[in-house]
Amino acid sequence: MKSKILLPFLTAGVMFCAFTACSDDSSSPTDSGAVMNPSGNVDDPANPGETPVVPGETPVDPGETPVDPGETPVDPGETPVVPGETPVVPGETPVVPGETPVTPGETPVVSEPYRLTIENTYANNASVEVADFDSYNYYGAELTGKDQFTYGRFEARMKMVSIPGSVSSMFLYYDPSYMLGDEPWNEIDIEVLGVNPGMWQANLITREADVEGGRKNPKKTSETKTGFGFNATEDFHLFAMVWTPEYISWEIDSVEVRRDVLGMTKGQVEFMTKEQSLRFNLWASKSASWVGKFTGAELADGPVAQWIDYVRVYSYDTATKTFTESWTDNFDGELDASRWSAGNWEMEHVMLKKENLVVEDGYCKLLMTREAK
Repeated sequence: MKSKILLPFLTAGVMFCAFTACSDDSSSPTDSGAVMNPSGNVDDPANPGETPVVPGETPVDPGETPVDPGETPVDPGETPVVPGETPVVPGETPVVPGETPVTPGETPVVSEPYRLTIENTYANNASVEVADFDSYNYYGAELTGKDQFTYGRFEARMKMVSIPGSVSSMFLYYDPSYMLGDEPWNEIDIEVLGVNPGMWQANLITREADVEGGRKNPKKTSETKTGFGFNATEDFHLFAMVWTPEYISWEIDSVEVRRDVLGMTKGQVEFMTKEQSLRFNLWASKSASWVGKFTGAELADGPVAQWIDYVRVYSYDTATKTFTESWTDNFDGELDASRWSAGNWEMEHVMLKKENLVVEDGYCKLLMTREAK
């Protein structure tokens, strides 16, 4: 059995955010130093003395055509609002006895402004298909959680993939989102893209249900790209998403890099109320402008893999504003079929394949492969 490492939450620098129209970049289908808490509860970093303020694909399920991030955004007719500083209030972090806290290296730097996009179609698609689809079939993988969550903290220690055209992700997803129509869309993403292994994208995707006899509502996305200060494909790092009624935040190695509160990103945090499943996937997008041109050449010598060391989930008590660890999956054995399943649908350039989800030697691996026809 491999040893497990739990990173402490560290206080992140305050991040400035500005809204501008942009392309729809989406994956389709920290707090202060660690403090022991004997109760197993973790204080909510949000300031309970203030009036709550809520901040802020990844999978493309079958039957859903992903929105192309290269498309010219639709002007919603509303003037973007430039918010002030996003508050980052340190909280308390659970530490597992016997585990050595790891101090993260370089603090991530926000290298691109915060952007809101409202789109609904594939017009002006900048995709360029350059892979050899006549000779090869290409396959990806998805680890799909069966549990449904409303709020919580979600962590995974991972080593990601970044080859031209790839999307390596962790995300929360309201399962009926892809149906559109009278179903709303709720999604919270972490994505490492093929254009740069030294950056990652934090994203919110929402869509209001269509009104009968009215217009079809578009999806809204709001993404930031953040520099790691390292290559995410070379070593393991702790990724986390925190979802509460008051805010949604993202962390890398226990450093908070983005926090959306109530009133930001056109009410996306307020709208994020549906139960969501936790998912991970590795696939190839058709949008060269978003993730680079997929060639498949990097698969000639064998598969590339997104490695997951462990997944840890905390529940959130809305009354006490505390987090409590619910479960940890160390992948020490076979895949837990009561908790996870494998994706088996098409994701743009690849078909998700159950055989490409492998659990061995204490890790879960999501593979991208090619096979001769």
